Amino acid sequence: MASAETAGTERGPLPTNGAPRKPRILLAASGSVAAIKFANLCHCFSEWAEVKAVATKASLHFIDRASLPRDVVLYTDEDEWSSWSKIGDSVLHIELRRWADIMIIAPLSANTLGKIAGGLCDNLLTCIVRAWDYTKPIFVAPAMNTFMWNNPFTERHLMTVDELGISLIPPVSKRLACGDYGNGAMAEPSHIYSTVRLFYESRVQAGSSNF
Repeated sequence: MASAETAGTERGPLPTNGAPRKPRILLAASGSVAAIKFANLCHCFSEWAEVKAVATKASLHFIDRASLPRDVVLYTDEDEWSSWSKIGDSVLHIELRRWADIMIIAPLSANTLGKIAGGLCDNLLTCIVRAWDYTKPIFVAPAMNTFMWNNPFTERHLMTVDELGISLIPPVSKRLACGDYGNGAMAEPSHIYSTVRLFYESRVQAGSSNF
């Protein structure tokens, strides 16, 4: 997958006191059992960054909304056009793309991986990815059954998203929710958080004007 060297952002205003603003992190969950850890992931990031969240319809089977941090707004497919009534009104997937410095899809299901690799945009999450400014980083943390992970389509799809500049946080081997043992479990939220924070802070320390 792509290294975490490509970065950028559509910059927002600095706070009035001149201090650098917090990073803006867009967290997204797709339909994998690993989405039960999404609230934990949101808590990890919300202590450090401004966070907004996106969830697909399938992922909502596993997300406990009551466990999300109070200051994290969760957007779903139903929100996509709820604020739009006429030309000139804001479009949610564009506004979220403009707002975010970094997007993280965790978990990334096999289905959503295939959609992204094929350029499909049939829900809020995939519309954001299709409209993304690829000078800004996207990280993905896949989660799927071992046989799905080892399927030849997965390798092809990973190669395709790698060409877009999307960075992979690899899955790990463990006993999966289905009972199988093998690779395909999503990386722990703490590891996802530390990977992204280290990337961000290394870019800031290097004097990147993009953050």
